[in-house]
Amino acid sequence: MSLALAPLDVSVEVEANLPCRKFDPDLWFSDSPTELELAKSLCGDCPLRVECLAGAVERAEPWGVWGGEIFERGAVVPRKRPRGRPRKEDLARDAQLRVEAEARLAANGLSESRSAVRLAA
Repeated sequence: MSLALAPLDVSVEVEANLPCRKFDPDLWFSDSPTELELAKSLCGDCPLRVECLAGAVERAEPWGVWGGEIFERGAVVPRKRPRGRPRKEDLARDAQLRVEAEARLAANGLSESRSAVRLAA
């Protein structure tokens, strides 16, 4: 059975407790790095965060925030960079954030499917 199609825990009131249902859905698909970070933080307390992330990894979601992670072109990215050439200090920060994103994926048991999960460089 696919993780994306796994039955939900019936004890969870789906509509009432999901931040993606309470707030503007465009927030999870914004072009603004600040808004995407806000969406990621709202996912932190979601009762379906792990299932949402597993489903997004399985489907290789092309973009948006899923399970508290940012997806871009089917890959998990630690943060959305603004347009233009990155500053040198941003490159170092991105390397650290990439390590943290890998750790979060591993903590959710998603690092084993390395062929399915790509971390963008």
